[in-house]
This record gives sequence, C-alpha cells and structure tokens, in this order.
Amino acid sequence: MKMKINPYLNFSGNTEEAFNCYKSVFGGEFVNVTRFRDTPESSRVPDNEKDKMMHIALPLGDGDVLMGTDALESMGHKLTPGNNMSLTISAASREDADRIYKGLSAGGKNLMPMAEQFWGAYFGMLTDRFDIHWMISHEPKAR
Repeated sequence: MKMKINPYLNFSGNTEEAFNCYKSVFGGEFVNVTRFRDTPESSRVPDNEKDKMMHIALPLGDGDVLMGTDALESMGHKLTPGNNMSLTISAASREDADRIYKGLSAGGKNLMPMAEQFWGAYFGMLTDRFDIHWMISHEPKAR
C-alpha cells in the first residue's frame, strides 16, 4: 500500500461552513462527519459547542482526503498561525506508524502518543523539531 499524506485543517468554530464551501468547489460527498456530541468526550464540551465538528472528511479524488476539525478553546486548543494545519500520514501498518512517529518526534514534541482510538484507528499526534504538526494513523481494513 502506498503511503498517503493528507492535509488536516483546524478552524475556530466554522469548520462546517468552510467544508460546505470546499464541497461546493471540489464536489463529492463527506465520508465522515463526527460532531463533538458523538464522542466519548462529549461531557467535557459545553452545550453550545456540542454540534461543532470533531472530524469531517471530504475525498478529493485518487485517495486524497481533505479533513478538518473545530479546535475548541474549551477543549484546551488555541489556534495560532502555524497550528491551523497538520499533515496526516496514513501508514500501512502499526509498525510503520510507530516507526514514522518515532522518527518525526525525535527532538520535537509528543502531543498524543500512538494508541488505539475510539473510532478504530491506531493514531498519534506530534510536532516535529521544525514546528510542523503531524498526525500519524493506521486504520486496519477489517474491524
């Protein structure tokens, strides 16, 4: 399997508006829409933010996917220039995901160690020593 790199965009509450705009430009249908109310962390989210986007994905063709989230300050996120986008690596295996995470995090900052997540992926986040934000994911085909 060829490794894929996809952009992951962070917004301060207007992800749905932005992705509806992108959908009107690029076409296609969303393959994943998860609101904060639909997550195990929903009890931590203020009622007025429960309908904000935890994750949304819009396929762009040939396996490329534009993804995004509302980076809520109530959940400890603060958007600043430079952290409003991450590069997402879809690794072919858990071992490959671990290797990539270890290599990119050397000298950088571990934000979320590689671990099984509620949506079924093996996933982690980091900032490399050059201040580039990365998300590493492996999603097994059979669940």
